[in-house]
Amino acid sequence: MASAFESSLSSSMSGRQTMSATAPSMADSLPSINFGFDELRDRMAKFTAKFDAFIEQGRKRVLEERNQFRMNVAELQEDQRMKKKDMEILQHKTTTHQQMISKEAAETREMQASIASLTQQRDRNKAQRDSLKQQIADTQKDIEARLAAQRAHAAYVESQSRFNVPELDFWMQNLCLKIEGAGQTDRLKFIYTHIDDKAWDREAWFELSMTSRDYDVRHCRPKLEREKINRVLERVNESRDLTMLLKGMRELFVEAMKS
Repeated sequence: MASAFESSLSSSMSGRQTMSATAPSMADSLPSINFGFDELRDRMAKFTAKFDAFIEQGRKRVLEERNQFRMNVAELQEDQRMKKKDMEILQHKTTTHQQMISKEAAETREMQASIASLTQQRDRNKAQRDSLKQQIADTQKDIEARLAAQRAHAAYVESQSRFNVPELDFWMQNLCLKIEGAGQTDRLKFIYTHIDDKAWDREAWFELSMTSRDYDVRHCRPKLEREKINRVLERVNESRDLTMLLKGMRELFVEAMKS
């Protein structure tokens, strides 16, 4: 706009100069007027520089803010990624910890079951041990009682042996009797002579078994009736008198020889 004004002014001035060249100018008689175009141009140039500087500063500020915003967004994204990773790690640790707790709980239950089983086994073993101790004590008492009975019986046998030996010798001489082994440790063989009036050397014998408390005659020659032998054994086992057995068996043999 200032340029158009200046061009029009220049053209008017040049027209006037042409006219003045031809004719006297009226402007020469007019007072000179100063419109201040230079100052206005200078002010407009300063305003344009300030405006351009403002625009440039604004553009720079926008660029800086945009860059800062992008940096902030990137930092937030990085923080979010790190936090997500930390959450995943924490979740993995939590899962592992829960699995460990479950495993320890299972092991604890298994150990408690084993302890309970061992406790029951210990109680059973203790009860069995106490029962065995009682059985051993009862057996020991029984053994001691039997040993005492055997010692008493041995003492009785020993006390009776002093009387039996002379008496046995007497009956061996008077009954024409001799005693031999029967081939077994629990048997004795009693042999009689002078039973048959026609043959004094003829022998009669019987085997006495002592495997049990009661005496028993297993074999004899000549053969005797079993009922008669049992009657003799009943009297002998009741009295425990061996001489009664020797006399009774001799009488049976004499009766058998005569018949």
